[in-house]
Amino acid sequence: MELYFSPMSSSLAARAALYEASADVRFIEVDRKTKRCSDGTDLRAIFPLALVPLLRLDDGRLLSENVAILQYIADRLPTAGLAPSSDLERLHLQRWLSFIATEMHKAIFAPLLDANAPDGTRTHILKKFEPRLQYLNDHLTGREYLLDRFTVADAYLYTVLNWTMPTRVDLARWPAIQGYYEHLQIRPSIARAFLEEMALYKAELARQKAA
Repeated sequence: MELYFSPMSSSLAARAALYEASADVRFIEVDRKTKRCSDGTDLRAIFPLALVPLLRLDDGRLLSENVAILQYIADRLPTAGLAPSSDLERLHLQRWLSFIATEMHKAIFAPLLDANAPDGTRTHILKKFEPRLQYLNDHLTGREYLLDRFTVADAYLYTVLNWTMPTRVDLARWPAIQGYYEHLQIRPSIARAFLEEMALYKAELARQKAA
């Protein structure tokens, strides 16, 4: 497998899941501005939307969209236990993956990370979507993970919660979310993925500054 990624983007979730599963994978970095890949190719020539994560499967086919990629990793490497086996619990996994993608990633953090967002966006978004954060906080109260054990949904949620740093969202208002995030930070697969991608992200920023 090959994972096309940009440092500290949503593709961090797939990297963490792949490390959790001890997968044999090649990582290809994509410059988020130019869309040039570390192997010299142009991501736009590979995938017209030029979005990451993008996973090249062993047979050469491409799989896009984080929710699909994470479930593929869990199914492709079942011994890691990254997805539940029962039908009902699998539905709950899909529910949380969908919640993270729609209510957290796209609804809250995408506009907060948009440098061209109009004035007042931050205040509006945090007020409008505060019930989602409270809902998540209530669910995580007294829990270590979204389900009964660590799954790909936790890898995705941790990735999204990383963006509270650049967007200055204070998790102290939601102590269960904050505790959950801090707990996951020390999980070996996540700590490894975070440290590697943070170093690459800083190098990317340095290149952009020097250009």
